[in-house]
Amino acid sequence: MKNSITILFLSVVCILNFGLLGCKTFPYSFTPRGTLDDSIKTVRVQLIENRAPYVNPQLSPNLTDRLRQKITRQTKLTQTNNDNANLDISGTITDYSVLTTGVTSVNGQKQTSINRLTITVHVTFNNQLKNDVKEADVSHSFDFPASQSLQQAEAQLLDEMVRNLSDEIFNRIFSDW
Repeated sequence: MKNSITILFLSVVCILNFGLLGCKTFPYSFTPRGTLDDSIKTVRVQLIENRAPYVNPQLSPNLTDRLRQKITRQTKLTQTNNDNANLDISGTITDYSVLTTGVTSVNGQKQTSINRLTITVHVTFNNQLKNDVKEADVSHSFDFPASQSLQQAEAQLLDEMVRNLSDEIFNRIFSDW
């Protein structure tokens, strides 16, 4: 009898809590953090330059194009090439390097098993309406088997590199406004 009263009491408390307070008791929100100011209408995405010591000639144009497409599809901004765009985005690939991250032992000898390609892009985004310039470094790593050459890994990973880096750049830009 005592247990059923306790369960009934807790049930009533829970129902009242959710009924009266709703979801406001939770610290989470489903509204986007980085909502753009309605006054921002146009965006210019300049070619992301490749100034890394090692240059993958396909990365810069593909990354720039993918970022432009993502902004067009996921925002209400209009692309422009004019210097007076409301939001001006530029970037530079500053690092493109490979390190060994995995080593295995075969017959008592250590051999490289996994390599990691790390790419860093320095991004500058300028809200020209507010004279507000922000900069950020976006970095992402991609693992590949040591049995592959860098050129083989690049061919296999290019789409993933472009997709992940453009997503991270987009999120960095539009989460801060």
